[in-house]
Amino acid sequence: MLIVFFITLMESALELNLDGLVGPTHSYAGLSYGNIASQKHRREPSNPRQAALQGLAKMKRLADLGLAQGVLPPQERPDVLALRRLGFCGDDARVLEQAGREDPVLLAACSSASGMWAANAATVSPSADTSDGRVHFTPANLLTQFHRSLEPETTAAALKAIFSDESPFCHHDPLPAAAPFSDEGAANHTRLGPSHGQVGLEIFVYGKSAFTSAQSAPARFPARQTREASTAIARLHGLRARNTLLLQQNPAAIDAGAFHNDVVAVGNLNVMLYHESAFAAVADGASAADPIRRAYAKATGSEELFMVEVPERQVPLADAVSSYLFNSQLLSMPDGTMALIAPVECREIPTAAAFIDQLIQSGTPVQTAHFVDVRQSMRNGGGPACLRLRVALTPAQFELMNPGVLLTESLYEQLCNWVGHHYREQLHPNNLADPKLLIESRDALDDLTRILRLGPIYRFQRG
Repeated sequence: MLIVFFITLMESALELNLDGLVGPTHSYAGLSYGNIASQKHRREPSNPRQAALQGLAKMKRLADLGLAQGVLPPQERPDVLALRRLGFCGDDARVLEQAGREDPVLLAACSSASGMWAANAATVSPSADTSDGRVHFTPANLLTQFHRSLEPETTAAALKAIFSDESPFCHHDPLPAAAPFSDEGAANHTRLGPSHGQVGLEIFVYGKSAFTSAQSAPARFPARQTREASTAIARLHGLRARNTLLLQQNPAAIDAGAFHNDVVAVGNLNVMLYHESAFAAVADGASAADPIRRAYAKATGSEELFMVEVPERQVPLADAVSSYLFNSQLLSMPDGTMALIAPVECREIPTAAAFIDQLIQSGTPVQTAHFVDVRQSMRNGGGPACLRLRVALTPAQFELMNPGVLLTESLYEQLCNWVGHHYREQLHPNNLADPKLLIESRDALDDLTRILRLGPIYRFQRG
């Protein structure tokens, strides 16, 4: 297997991209306030089959490039237990019928396939950074959006099934489900470093501080990640002060639709691309790059860092949000260069396309760009980087994870056939009350856990 050969040669570490597989209830309910694309396409029909196949095609593209690619299973939806906790009674069909009649928005929230955006699933720190030398996982509580707050239990079960050995892997509970500790996962977390196996700088970006009112705040859309949540995760993961940096996201970026920092910034190893409006102003008029450069040098002992700031005049913030330019994946290739995995929308918006062309010729390690069609996800507000959780692993740790989730040619074909068998071609929010959809979804997930060798991670499988 090419991936294993590559990491054996490196004798250091590789980065596994663990992509969220789109679930059978993928629909456009417009649930995410502050996410412009989600609101724009509200109540349009969706195509769950096409969405899942687009996501799998992106995973296959990366695997074909020689990168480690894995699959994170969907959530069980509709979440009938959540509906029962909110007062709907009777058997499953009765609960869905009553919820669809009395509160269709609530039913849509309990049916959301938002777990596909695995960048929000958890925050992960590699063993090179942690005090105990283990890979640390903290599932995000996602409490600012009700439909996403239903995810942590299954996310935690899936991550524990994939990384089950307690010797190299450490799993934490989600942070307390209280507003001061609102955590949105790795969408607000970037790791920079000389390599995936050396000590790096972990950058946590927050939108607000729960206990400090002096900071500026967005006026239009809510800030989701708190400083308190970010510092708590750094403590839980045993990160040292010298390799941890906290930055505030620019409130103007949040108000423009950058609800997470990965909509305006992306980093990998010693390269960071960011919009000039990504971060809140720092003291004395210094550039946002200055504290990152200083912290990077202190954490790694290296000053070789490519900070690529994209000015407003080159790519307006509105274009950055609509193209999801910074929600591209920035990845280390087997030949030592980097590649940008961008949504096809970046080819169609002239400012984004021109920037990518310039970037490839600019002399940074970013040498190539690949464009992927994930339009079904984009219409709901998630690009290529939203769909994946990054996990840096040493060769020994890689060998100890569950190999059933690693994408191979055979698994890709098996999953495409699985999607074709179980998924609907079209779904409207009005269809979510159909009890047949719940049966179809559970049958699909039961089959999937056998394919991926995960065991009974869903409540319905445990009785």
